[in-house]
Amino acid sequence: MSNLPSEPEFEQAYKELVSTLENSSLFKKNPEYKTALKIAAIPERVIQFRVIWEDDKGQVQVNRGYRVQFNSALGPYKGGLRFHPTVNLSILKFLGFEQIFKNALTGLNIGGGKGGADFDPKGKSDNEIRKFCVAFMRELSKHIGANTDVPAGDIGVSPREIGWLFGAYKAETTLWEGCLTGKGLAFGGSLIRPEATGYGLVYYVNHMIQYASGGKETFKGKRVAISGSGNVAQYAALKAIELGATIVSLSDSKGTIVAESEKGISPDEVAYIADLKVKRKQLTEIANSDSYKGKFKYIEGARPWTNVGKIDVALPCATQNEVSGEEGQALIDAGAKFVAEGSNMGCSQEAIGVFEKHRKEKKGEAIWYGPGKAANAGGVAVSGLEMAQNSQRIAWTSEEVDNKLKSIMESCFKNGLETAKEYVEPAEGEFPSLVAGSNIAGFSKVAAAMHAQGDWW
Repeated sequence: MSNLPSEPEFEQAYKELVSTLENSSLFKKNPEYKTALKIAAIPERVIQFRVIWEDDKGQVQVNRGYRVQFNSALGPYKGGLRFHPTVNLSILKFLGFEQIFKNALTGLNIGGGKGGADFDPKGKSDNEIRKFCVAFMRELSKHIGANTDVPAGDIGVSPREIGWLFGAYKAETTLWEGCLTGKGLAFGGSLIRPEATGYGLVYYVNHMIQYASGGKETFKGKRVAISGSGNVAQYAALKAIELGATIVSLSDSKGTIVAESEKGISPDEVAYIADLKVKRKQLTEIANSDSYKGKFKYIEGARPWTNVGKIDVALPCATQNEVSGEEGQALIDAGAKFVAEGSNMGCSQEAIGVFEKHRKEKKGEAIWYGPGKAANAGGVAVSGLEMAQNSQRIAWTSEEVDNKLKSIMESCFKNGLETAKEYVEPAEGEFPSLVAGSNIAGFSKVAAAMHAQGDWW
């Protein structure tokens, strides 16, 4: 790693994986896996290209486009496309690296990748965004396909953009195939896909709660702090409310809203926020609206974690490194027993260290941390199910997809749990380390497939 250009986000993801592998018995039992790690840390292919497009004034504009095709040992590369001005190779390599092991944990035949562009959709007209999508896909279409690489949406790439990208792919290649997931229902999309990451997160945490309580508790009666207000946060909130929880917070890049009422944030209020986000408006709108005045405390420039009072569950659902070490300690002080990532690498390495130290010291009374590669795998799981439906030219019902999602999230939880027991051996009364178990389970599966295919020997 030391001879690479500085890639802080990727280095953080790599070190997080390595630290858990080295602190387990994996390398003692399988020393040859050190070779596998060295090879898995380098993408199979990195594609970088220019995207030239015309704005509404007829002026030429140019952006950088990327696709990191990280690992195809388990299947076609799979991972989202992100349109955001902060996009660079370090961020995409971190996301693609995490995606490899997350996808492995779903049990589906999908590899890991990530892509996008440093294009900022904010302030652009619909026509400009459509033109950018067409120009972006003109190049990307040379490198993807149903059996090669199947991107999905991510930040800045909603189902609308997926539709434009799909149309551009079809025009470039003359192929109608499952080259993208997150499509509209009219042309091969899957039911439950928009809800999948948020729903899956809640299903995963429900297993954490049930395990920790010996099957006596669920989300019912729990106070839940959520960050973010996009797709993942919205559906996590709605599913948690459905299971009897109280949602106390949501946030965006400008600040946080905290419910003033003991009843928390209602489904109608989540729907109002969802509409705001479609219109690209901020949470200040709901905090200041006549209909909702006095229902929320708005804290400008803040994240929820130090502002929510007593809580049971924390679900970071916004972006990477959104829980610092100090905020991690604040969650413990607030009484939180469960924290799980709806966002990718939502907790900083310092926060994970705080949680893991507390888990060891306080045993059954400790906070328990669920890493994103397991807890937020529901989105890519249903993307994999969308690929399966496309291949068969069929569509499953909402109930069928939801049941498969529940099964996959249960498997993600149990796989991480049992692997942690095998390779980390928790002390008496101590919760197993889900971050270590998930890392080891995902890595071992990929490494074994790479070995079988001759990628290392």
